[in-house]
Amino acid sequence: MHRPKLRHGLRLTVTAAGLAGLASLIAIAAPRAETPTPAPAPAYLPTVSDLMIATIQPRHLRLWIAGHSGNWAFSAYELGNLKGAFNRVSRAQPLVEGNSFADMTTAVTQQPFDELAQAIKQKDIGRFERSYADLTAACNSCHQALNRAAVVIKVPQTAGVADQDFTPGTE
Repeated sequence: MHRPKLRHGLRLTVTAAGLAGLASLIAIAAPRAETPTPAPAPAYLPTVSDLMIATIQPRHLRLWIAGHSGNWAFSAYELGNLKGAFNRVSRAQPLVEGNSFADMTTAVTQQPFDELAQAIKQKDIGRFERSYADLTAACNSCHQALNRAAVVIKVPQTAGVADQDFTPGTE
């Protein structure tokens, strides 16, 4: 009689162990309530204003500083950067109020850019100043055409960029 009790006890132990194991498997395999993943934030797309302030305006200023420093090599470099910045803005924001940004900027900047390039090539500060003033006026005409007349760019009277030396190097 003693043996049946042992068998019964063994059966209870095995059954209990089996149930515990099964409960562990169920707990591991059961789908967990997960924290919902938030929707991804929309990609940041800079506005024309953002891009003008961040890429066009600093190059416009640096072009003037370089020319007035007599650093013609750097002036040519910044003129190229300014043209390239306008091209990149037009790719990022192709339309402004239904108008082609590239067409608008090319229409107003092409002649001043060409004249600036010639002034830089000739190292002619007088021609540079006139061409730079024409470019600045062209920028303002575009602002006015887009009802942004409050945005007025001017030819700098003095300017500095604290972390750059504009002294001409070896050209």
